[in-house]
Amino acid sequence: MSSKIYIVGMGPGTGDMMTPQADHALCGSDVIVGYPVYLKLLGGKYREKEFLSTPMKQEVRRCEMCFEEAEKGKTVAMVCSGDAGVYGMASLLYEMSEAHPGCELEVIPGITAANSGAARLGAPLNHDFCVISLSDLLTPWEQIEKRLIAAQGDFAIAIYNPSSHKRADYLKRACNILLLHMEETRACGYVENIGREGEKISVCTLKELREREVNMFTTVYIGNSQSQIMDGKLVTKRGYRL
Repeated sequence: MSSKIYIVGMGPGTGDMMTPQADHALCGSDVIVGYPVYLKLLGGKYREKEFLSTPMKQEVRRCEMCFEEAEKGKTVAMVCSGDAGVYGMASLLYEMSEAHPGCELEVIPGITAANSGAARLGAPLNHDFCVISLSDLLTPWEQIEKRLIAAQGDFAIAIYNPSSHKRADYLKRACNILLLHMEETRACGYVENIGREGEKISVCTLKELREREVNMFTTVYIGNSQSQIMDGKLVTKRGYRL
């Protein structure tokens, strides 16, 4: 018997930013598994489903729960904020699936924070860009530093996980590295709680960004050499001649 696990990107969390495909997968599932914050964001629409969760840092156990429920013959959905394949659970489930050959996995894409936050700021990623997480839970800081240095190729940059209680100075450290290769006036911006209650949007220079306090629910954007702040929006030009 083939068992089904949907790996669902739920976007920022509000229903109007979830794809119909994601909604269809959740409606068709018996069990929804996820981090408690993400399950809460789903609201009451799927309240007839069985909900299972684990705290942060128990992602492996969360995946094990998916396979356990699927092997009982249930259709399971693992929910991730944004897109399940961008710092989400998709790769971990695929890694673990070798031990569960009877389980079929299907990734359902979602709107990741880089895209949803960019839309709120204007058009900061409208040319070549890279996405870098400052979380060193799974990636050594030395590796993160190398990736920040590589960004001197004049990419626009979206930064995930810029700060936390234990990493309060990580955004400042990242800005210090970038300032070795970029001008202080480089156009930047950030969005906190994208598409959720308490959303905050700000534009600033790289020098100003270095001194800003942000939290783990913030996505930061650093423009390339052609980016500008236009009427409060962060815009990265494509290079068209006007």
